[in-house]
Amino acid sequence: MLLVVLYTAFAAGANVGAAFAGSVDGLLTGDMKKLAVHAEAIALPEAVLLDEAEAEHSLAEYQGKWVVLNFWATWCAPCRKEMPSLDRLAVAMPELAVVPVATGRNDVGQITKFYGNAGVVALPVLRDPKSALARHMGVLGLPVTVILNPEGQEVARLIGDAEWDSAEAQAVLKAMMAE
Repeated sequence: MLLVVLYTAFAAGANVGAAFAGSVDGLLTGDMKKLAVHAEAIALPEAVLLDEAEAEHSLAEYQGKWVVLNFWATWCAPCRKEMPSLDRLAVAMPELAVVPVATGRNDVGQITKFYGNAGVVALPVLRDPKSALARHMGVLGLPVTVILNPEGQEVARLIGDAEWDSAEAQAVLKAMMAE
């Protein structure tokens, strides 16, 4: 528990824009006002994620790419609103990985139904059934979206939902990727 508290305190207390030498400061408008950009990158804990066939995956599979890691659940109302924008972001910016992780008890059938109802076609099905990764990363509510650099470290975090395919969000992500 202490690890979660320290992780959350470090992540929440980050200095916006410092990690990117001010390159995103002027871009934090609209939903991106909620994005906390960390002064220093934060290493992530090891975690096993399961896909729809129960095969194991890890975030290390995405090293070398920028990642938009989204913690969500099928029962989460703001997640229902946000998920289609993440799907559109994956299509609009294929150079980055959009990785939704269903946190807690999320039945594969319910996830498939959720994706179908939301029109999600470009996103993988990944689950954190015991919330191990979410807990270790200090995710206390949903949705939470974490931006990872190509080294697999957390560089920014947004608590709550956002329109991830908006011009503002894409501008912030492109600025980060250009650094």
